[in-house]
Amino acid sequence: MVDRTPAVTFGEDREISKPTTVYIWDMDETLILLKSLLDGTYAGVFNGLKDTKKGFDIGKHWENHILRVCDEFFFYEVIENYNEPFLDALSEYDDGRDLSNYDFSNDGFSSPYDDANKRKLAYRHRSIAEKYSQGLHKVLDQQLIKLWNDLYSLTDSYTGGWLSSAHALLEQTLAKTKTSASDHSSEMTPRSIMTKGQSINVLVTSGSLVPSLAKCLLYRLDDVISANNVYSSWEVGKLQCFSWIKERFGSPNVRFCVIGDGTEECAAAETMRWPFIKIDLRPASPYRFPGLTMEMVQSHIDVIYGPSDSEDEKMKG
Repeated sequence: MVDRTPAVTFGEDREISKPTTVYIWDMDETLILLKSLLDGTYAGVFNGLKDTKKGFDIGKHWENHILRVCDEFFFYEVIENYNEPFLDALSEYDDGRDLSNYDFSNDGFSSPYDDANKRKLAYRHRSIAEKYSQGLHKVLDQQLIKLWNDLYSLTDSYTGGWLSSAHALLEQTLAKTKTSASDHSSEMTPRSIMTKGQSINVLVTSGSLVPSLAKCLLYRLDDVISANNVYSSWEVGKLQCFSWIKERFGSPNVRFCVIGDGTEECAAAETMRWPFIKIDLRPASPYRFPGLTMEMVQSHIDVIYGPSDSEDEKMKG
């Protein structure tokens, strides 16, 4: 049986100057809106003030973009039935082969799901990670980029700034202890993050992995959530993903906070004894976007962990 825990080793001398916070986000109806647009739930909470059909049409456009990115760039037609919980899950099968001239379309990837095919899937995961780090502007033509940008703007306008507000909060979580923009990158290891005392965003979604990565790119989350910090709980459940995240990033000084809209992540956070913030679509709720602030998030964290040293200094000042 393959150990799916991300291979991370920490030295004994952890140089942690201040608590690192790991923010664990749900995706759908938390950082992005899609299902609630398609089924009318989002428009419904506005009691007739939102055009339900417009929301549905926006959602269908997003679905088309997501499927296009998955199929054209992320091998989804071939690997759809081989979901893994994170991109590094098969790293032990990857021999590091140069993929620049690799012919994915003729390498014979298929059943049975044996070691040879796991290696081929690991190659695809590595290729997906590389494309993710480059961004969609490297693979989409100008016409598609315009359609994508227009759809993002239309969605943000229809939802009162939900997408841009959520993105701004994710930027704030990283900026709290970040010393420079170059410090945040997909290459940063958990040990280097802890040494710098930098916060980090992790995504745990109930959707399958490849479409979730496509969503991150299309909804412009790739600059605040790196590919290796995206987890799919589709088959393993959110509690298992949370356990892997704790093992990967955990130390006495690391704080965890879960933000989402579902009962599963709420129950998993409770089991882990982590603070949980429930996102609410209703326009009168402060726990939505726009609405949720770093101060509100920090107050939930402080209830469980107590004020950090930086907060204590603010109070003394």
